[in-house]
Amino acid sequence: MQDLIKQIVEMDRKAREITDAAQLEKVSSEKEVAQKREQIRNDYLERARKRIALNEPNERAVAEADWDEKKKKIAELSEKLDVLYTKNGDKWVNSIVARVLGE
Repeated sequence: MQDLIKQIVEMDRKAREITDAAQLEKVSSEKEVAQKREQIRNDYLERARKRIALNEPNERAVAEADWDEKKKKIAELSEKLDVLYTKNGDKWVNSIVARVLGE
């Protein structure tokens, strides 16, 4: 009987040791996973920053070219409007006045 109790106590002690070891391994693994996740995140952010730095000059050049093209079109339209106003300004004014006065 004593041997049986001794065996049960010994099995319980071993089971607790195994459980404690597994718990320590679990905590260690969770820390490792958290560190790895943070490392992956930092690596990703670093690569993204490098891509942004590489792409920024090209994007800026494209935007500047687009802006210059739009400024050119606006200048052309403005010039056309000025020419039209010079040719037809008096007619337009007279037509507007006539419409307002109901003539």
